[in-house]
Amino acid sequence: MTGKPDLNARIIHEFRANKGGVGGGFSGAPLLLLHKVGTRSGRSRVNPMMYLADRGRFLVFVSKASSDRNPDRYHNRLAHPEARIEVGDAILAVRAVKLRGTERDTAFAEQARRYPGFAGYQSKTEPVIPVIALNPLGEGAESTDHAERTPS
Repeated sequence: MTGKPDLNARIIHEFRANKGGVGGGFSGAPLLLLHKVGTRSGRSRVNPMMYLADRGRFLVFVSKASSDRNPDRYHNRLAHPEARIEVGDAILAVRAVKLRGTERDTAFAEQARRYPGFAGYQSKTEPVIPVIALNPLGEGAESTDHAERTPS
């Protein structure tokens, strides 16, 4: 059986070979590659994540499927909010900010409407699934063509 590291490696390879496009279960879904350094391990890692484009920022939904525990990447983002992402063939420096209240709820509802699997994850776990905004930093941050507005 293929493990998660093998699956992630295949997705990352396909993403880079096709300027962000992948097939299979993620066909047509907006994906980014999040570069991070493990807080405890200090090891560099890359994780594919679905996102919701929102006013020039990239919203990611940090669930561990239906687990009651948040994945380590959530804690890493809060401890080290500066990161890099790959979107299409662009590499951007970003700062992670946790969304709260109505802003979080609106973003999650939109993602669940577009991709019902997210609603399924939330229905099977007690904690609220966190939503993190990855805000582009520096010159050219607003010039990406990957940003779209979320319907109000």
